[in-house]
Amino acid sequence: MIDPELLEMLCCPETRKDLTLATPEELASVNRAIREGRVKNRAGADVNQEASDLLIRIDREIGYLVRDDIPIMLIDEAISLQGLL
Repeated sequence: MIDPELLEMLCCPETRKDLTLATPEELASVNRAIREGRVKNRAGADVNQEASDLLIRIDREIGYLVRDDIPIMLIDEAISLQGLL
């Protein structure tokens, strides 16, 4: 789980828009798509490892995976949420 104070400080590294924490249902939907092999990051690589959490950009277009409580805040590692939520 991401510390609420840390979440307040984080923003999208590309647009500087705010981020929100995914609901359990949203996280389950994205992890299901990962298991099914339907998720690629913005660099075009397959995403094979499920997330322990997910940060969603406020416009709900981009997500940043969290693994072992560490947000992966690299633009190329972000995933498009179109069709996943």
